[in-house]
Amino acid sequence: HGFAKQSGGEIAVDSEVGRGTTFTLYLPRATSAPEILPASVEPAEATAEGHGCVLVVEDNRLVGEFATQLLQDLGYDTRLALSAQHALEMLRDRPERFDVVFTDVVMPGMSGIDLARELQRLRPELPVVLTSGYSQVLAQEGGHGFALLQKPYTLERLALALQRVG
Repeated sequence: HGFAKQSGGEIAVDSEVGRGTTFTLYLPRATSAPEILPASVEPAEATAEGHGCVLVVEDNRLVGEFATQLLQDLGYDTRLALSAQHALEMLRDRPERFDVVFTDVVMPGMSGIDLARELQRLRPELPVVLTSGYSQVLAQEGGHGFALLQKPYTLERLALALQRVG
């Protein structure tokens, strides 16, 4: 859904019990040839080994596990919280454990932006990186002064975002 919307497209769903579901992704047609960009040195710089512990806050378990695996591949220790409330509890229990918080923006209950604001109040020295796949949320709300990484993200972009705040 996020990819379709950020690309200016739509998604249609047709589902029938006992028969299955069809998702149709509509994307705008390109009006010009793609621009060939030179290779960037950024990814090589961004793959330096990470250090410290990252608290990943993501209400979708599979997405959270994917993010924690990427971070572990980069050399970070990780913990996963499936809600902002759970993240706050983890931070209250062991405030010194975490070096950075990597949180989804759109979550039920407390949003990632609200969580980041609360963390800024409780632990202003703790860096927060926000992430979202919903372009309309990003366009309307932006990062509110916090680092922002748009989904889907690459290993290199994730590493670079954490290096910039660390």
